[in-house]
Amino acid sequence: MIVARHLRELPTAERATAVGSFDGVHIGHQAVLDTARQTDLRTTVVTFWPHPRLVLGNRVELLSSLERRLELLADEGIDETLVLEFTAELARLEPGEFAETILRRIGTRVVAVGENFRFGRGASGTPSMLVDLGFEVRAIPLVKDASSTRIRQLLRAGSVEDAAKLLGRPPEVEGVVVLGDQRGGTLGYPTANLDVPPELVVPRFGIYAGCALGQPAAVSIGVNPHYGGSERRIEPYLLDFEGDLYGQRLVVELWKRLRDERAFASERELVEQIARDVEETRAAIRPV
Repeated sequence: MIVARHLRELPTAERATAVGSFDGVHIGHQAVLDTARQTDLRTTVVTFWPHPRLVLGNRVELLSSLERRLELLADEGIDETLVLEFTAELARLEPGEFAETILRRIGTRVVAVGENFRFGRGASGTPSMLVDLGFEVRAIPLVKDASSTRIRQLLRAGSVEDAAKLLGRPPEVEGVVVLGDQRGGTLGYPTANLDVPPELVVPRFGIYAGCALGQPAAVSIGVNPHYGGSERRIEPYLLDFEGDLYGQRLVVELWKRLRDERAFASERELVEQIARDVEETRAAIRPV
């Protein structure tokens, strides 16, 4: 998939263009992308970074980094993605200006969007306005409950299996592996300590079964209360893995929430519980 940061980087072509933030690339987004792919035109996504809500002064915890979003879009078979820097100036464009200076200029013939899609200054543009401007518009009905907002709510509640149904795949945590307390190695379960970008949502604290690098992973999200911790840590233990992960970006799937994190009466009890967590992780089944 071609990734462009400016209109001029795209080759000349007639396009079916899907427009949106596509945070998480969930099943609702996938329906829009599938509609764009069904044409005989070059399939293009126009998306934005930073997230428009952040630029407009609102707080939002994202489901995926831009890097991960682009990987997921590539997995969907998109030909190219145009990443527009979302600025206050872009936000002030009237709907007609946005359509003409961006969509028309890249050769868009068909526009694929969700039926609730809004664009342009004050979110005043609608799919019907694009029709009036001469585009063929395919407005896709909303998929029940499939919204980035709803998925965030489920993750904050620890409901990773329900979130997976709306994502069409397991939810993930991602980050770069950095030096941690190195306590897991002394217990026999060496973990990777993830530095997760601050703009990403992190699921409810607890212990999860999941997967990373094709290996089952028992994942601790929380503050390590047994050791009196206060700083949030995301620490996957990759079962049967040997190697150095420091400095690597790691995408960790979460398949099942096993339990709350808690303090134990002794380190021996902690290790015994970790062993049970590992066995549950081995038995876990990938959702969706």
